[in-house]
Amino acid sequence: MLRSTRVLFQHARPDPFALLTPHLHHLRTDLLRLLASAHPALTELSQYYFHHPSKQIRPLLVLLLSQATNGLGRNWTLKRWESEHPTAGGRQEELDVPLSPPDVLTDYNPHFPNDTSTFRDPFIISSDSSRSQHRAPYPHSVKPPPPSPSQLYTPNTILPTQLRLAQIVEMLHTASLLHDDVIDASTLRRGAPSAPSLFNNKLSVLGGNFILGRASAALARLGDQEVTQLIASIISNLVEGEILQMKDVVQQQQQQQQQQRLEEKKQLPGGMEKERKKNVKYPDAWNVYLQKTYLKTASLMAKGARSAVVLGGCIEGEIWKEVAYAYGRNLGIAFQLVDDVLDYESASSTLGKPGNADLKLGLATAPALYAWEEHPQMGELIGRKFENQGDVETAKNLVHRSSAIERTKALALSYVDEAKLVLRELPESEARDALDVLAERVIKRKF
Repeated sequence: MLRSTRVLFQHARPDPFALLTPHLHHLRTDLLRLLASAHPALTELSQYYFHHPSKQIRPLLVLLLSQATNGLGRNWTLKRWESEHPTAGGRQEELDVPLSPPDVLTDYNPHFPNDTSTFRDPFIISSDSSRSQHRAPYPHSVKPPPPSPSQLYTPNTILPTQLRLAQIVEMLHTASLLHDDVIDASTLRRGAPSAPSLFNNKLSVLGGNFILGRASAALARLGDQEVTQLIASIISNLVEGEILQMKDVVQQQQQQQQQQRLEEKKQLPGGMEKERKKNVKYPDAWNVYLQKTYLKTASLMAKGARSAVVLGGCIEGEIWKEVAYAYGRNLGIAFQLVDDVLDYESASSTLGKPGNADLKLGLATAPALYAWEEHPQMGELIGRKFENQGDVETAKNLVHRSSAIERTKALALSYVDEAKLVLRELPESEARDALDVLAERVIKRKF
């Protein structure tokens, strides 16, 4: 009995959320401070979604990869030194400077107290308002160590910059939710009224912009050019993905097919043209769908994960950055595939948002594309974006009459398997095991 208990204990794997509960709690509470504004209504709006339960997959991903890779990068010694010497010019000093200091509000006379007193409370953390806003030079008695290969792998460590990165990633995600709910006219989010339905569309757009502004200011404090470029490109990707989603998939296919016909017409016998057109329609639709999925969902996870490893001291040419990116990308696509399945399977009360939302928005996601391969009439519904009366129900029935749901789940599982496979490049650690568990939970989630 004792022996079997010991074996069971050895095979027990960590709960990724339980492993980082203190960090996630600090992350969320500190986020509210970062989003405080001099305008109470703006503060309430920007913090609204943070007061409702969320999966916190994205910040968890950043923190776990930080733990799994810290100590592996060539510049880890320097990164750790900066976090341990905040008063000697380390990055921690800049992280704690208010995002909206009084000096910014009164450029003509930054030290005139009467003009800034009403703005100070939400922003000032330290009572020493005269503190320099810039990094202090390294004192002669304290110098940073030269960049060198790490002598000791130190898993389970999280630097202050990496914790702030996790907050920034969550801020970008929440800003995108505010904008998406306006575009999609969504009435529910996480089982509660959406921000647009509660505050109106204009304020929701402005609230999303405000969060992006705060995230940008926090990003600048990290002081890493590569991370700045990665995170800034996420914002571009989110916009590109939204634009791509708004375009008509069938219209795109027709344009591509027309161009291909012009190029290949002389090479194809007349009887083969119809067959070529039949074979090309599904790949084209899938290419558009997967590209949109990367831009809107996977990019944030992939580039956030890579940024975490960069902040831990990994440099160009080291495999850890590639592992982080590949894991985040595969996990992100799997996450969206499962989300697309849940839109067909779950009720609104379970999902936290309206059921069949994608169909009502005219979106052809993975289940619809798979059903199209088995039921040609689905193509007509996709072509008119399910706009006619009864189209949504018809499309839903076609999906459930086909093997679309099972095939979408199988595709998601294949991406999860790839995500787990790349983790083998990392040294064994509790954080690596937690990342493995996290990938499995993406497949099993119900909301």
